[in-house]
Amino acid sequence: MSSFFNLGKTRTFKPKKDVPEGTPQYQLRKYAQATLGSGNLRGAVQLPEGEDVNEWLAVHIVDFFNHVNMLYGTITEFCTPQECPTMSAGPRYEYLWEDGQDYKRPTKVSAPKYVDLLMNWIQERLDDETLFPNKLGVPFPKHFRDTVRTIARRLFRVYAHLYTNHLDQIAALGIDAHLNTSYRHFFLFTHEFDLIDKRELGPLEDLNESILTEEQMR
Repeated sequence: MSSFFNLGKTRTFKPKKDVPEGTPQYQLRKYAQATLGSGNLRGAVQLPEGEDVNEWLAVHIVDFFNHVNMLYGTITEFCTPQECPTMSAGPRYEYLWEDGQDYKRPTKVSAPKYVDLLMNWIQERLDDETLFPNKLGVPFPKHFRDTVRTIARRLFRVYAHLYTNHLDQIAALGIDAHLNTSYRHFFLFTHEFDLIDKRELGPLEDLNESILTEEQMR
């Protein structure tokens, strides 16, 4: 789905995790692309009848990871340690990094450092076949939903940072429509599958309510 955005070259885009042809995830991605192309975002997030929910979650988390990478990559010249010394979403929300390995305790880092650590952390999990299996017959782990929820919650923080700290720059680049479409898709998906606690969504509460209201009126 990355071609959906047509954002051109970015400085920090990392290689996406490809879904092998012939796998259920590959077929689900094609289905999701077709539904998304119709402009029906509400329909695009709903689990197709008879499909495995974990396969559906995996396909979308990979795509959201790629979308966020591309969107953030367009504003890296503005999101610097000097301009964004903390990973924040407005004055009321600040995010600390913790991964249990190099950062065993919640640690304050700059926004670009946080995003770099996050994208590498997610990439490691997407590349782990025990967490995100691609081969037929290989089951998803019991804690897969928890992993997806953690990834989704942390990806939301990047969206929130983009909206609260860089929206003017994104608009000046002419990609605000891409950001809005990407976030609407992300939010409707995470809302459909209850992947992010409401309290975590506080920085974009008004936008979220607007999206839900618009979808209910369709």
